Amino acid sequence: MAPSRVAVVKGERGLDPVYRALDLIDYRDALKGWSRALIKVNFITTKNWETGATTDPVVVEAIINKLRDIGVEALVVESDATMTNADKACVASGMKDMCDRVGVRFINLRHEAEKVELKVPNPMTLDTIKVPKIVTESAIISAAKLKTHVETGVTLGMKNMFGLLPDKFKGKYHVRGMDKVIVDINTVLKPTLTVIDGFVGMEGKGPVHGNPVRMNTIIAGADPVATDATATRVMGIDPQTIEHIKWGHERGLGEMYNVEVVGDGVDSVKRIFARI
Repeated sequence: MAPSRVAVVKGERGLDPVYRALDLIDYRDALKGWSRALIKVNFITTKNWETGATTDPVVVEAIINKLRDIGVEALVVESDATMTNADKACVASGMKDMCDRVGVRFINLRHEAEKVELKVPNPMTLDTIKVPKIVTESAIISAAKLKTHVETGVTLGMKNMFGLLPDKFKGKYHVRGMDKVIVDINTVLKPTLTVIDGFVGMEGKGPVHGNPVRMNTIIAGADPVATDATATRVMGIDPQTIEHIKWGHERGLGEMYNVEVVGDGVDSVKRIFARI
């Protein structure tokens, strides 16, 4: 079986490192057949990208430009979190300014009226999940952050998919075990592409209260497990110790070991992230 390809690109904050990473993983092939893509950002707080907490608008702008190159419509999406209003976070993070400038709509998924229920095959904890209909009719690009997480160890591409659930109060999922919930969501809503924003990452008490780490790194792939496993290695963490990555591999959602890293390589950017 051919290895899953993951790009690790080192570069100063800007459009070019994102372009390079997407070209290295043949993003065009991954998006073949799709006319629309939802770029799922991480707005767990109203802090901006410099804190390492939220997705950098520059990363999203680069993805939008690449989608336009191949005639795919782009929409930027997120849903409210228990403590955060996604619309306010969109403004505070600078994402709204960027979206307005390039002419792309931001959608708070909580306010989408039309929803569908998806049955989770062989679930770990969720028999079904309810999501906005548009989520099931679009390619999904998980535009995640390179961060530690006090509950799940890391929060990368797979964890970012949790925000597709439109519920405001997400505590009911946490009590079921977040790693299991993440695997169930990725089983029925597998991202078409994962792009991890590591221009500024976060170590320590992530996903909100950790310390920013300037990494100047973009990690991208079409295999969500391989991309997250590679990002975890960049953070100096063994992906086997991250349950949702390990379980995702065991359930056939992607590769943890059979991975071809292209671009600048893990060692060019690797740093041991502090963890709580």
